[in-house]
Amino acid sequence: MIIGSRYNGPPGSGNGGWSAGTFAVAARNGSPLPVPGGPPAGPHRPDAEPVEVTLRRPPPLQTPLTLEAGEVRDPDGCLIAQVTTVPAFDPVAKPVDLAAARMAAPSYPGLVDHPFPGCYVCGPERADGLRIFPGPLSDGRMAAPFRVPEGADVVTVWAALDCPGGWSVIAPGRPYLLGRMSAVVLAPPQPGDECVVTGVCASVRGRKADVHSSLYAPDGSLLGYARATWIAG
Repeated sequence: MIIGSRYNGPPGSGNGGWSAGTFAVAARNGSPLPVPGGPPAGPHRPDAEPVEVTLRRPPPLQTPLTLEAGEVRDPDGCLIAQVTTVPAFDPVAKPVDLAAARMAAPSYPGLVDHPFPGCYVCGPERADGLRIFPGPLSDGRMAAPFRVPEGADVVTVWAALDCPGGWSVIAPGRPYLLGRMSAVVLAPPQPGDECVVTGVCASVRGRKADVHSSLYAPDGSLLGYARATWIAG
């Protein structure tokens, strides 16, 4: 696996959602995954339980990474991430209609104060990025329209589900970084579609925030959802 240089989050490292999705897809394609509290897992099937990725250090860019027994390592053997199965969970971030998402986007806090403005997913400086700009709704949720690019796949869904959850807790002068993410991808979005991503903060415990996000198709059907732990910098 290689995280391409264009898929960065903070400068010099991979976007958390894109990286986690890359590792999850690699696991889904046949690498044995450990099951917490259970026997060693066989090849991971598309109909298996959700995949959880815990980032142990910033994923490096343009670096060959290997996945074995649920551990992602760099060429020096340093542990980058751990991948495992988790029990099924339900989506928490509820749907928002496209009109409301479009109205929220201009109030995206990252347009004024962004800790990583070059982020592939939500960075306003990235004309070639996903340009997902989640703005606040009156009930505290975040919502953004998302124009699906050509070539969108499962990894793209993981990336799209990442930042909208984080922006439900990021505040000026207090950046957060993705620490752990579990996701369920029901179907890839169709290129050219204008989808909606929603995010919500479930709780904050010290430096850790538990957030949820969901991706919806133009007809309102659920395409994927995630829960994540973000850690304050």
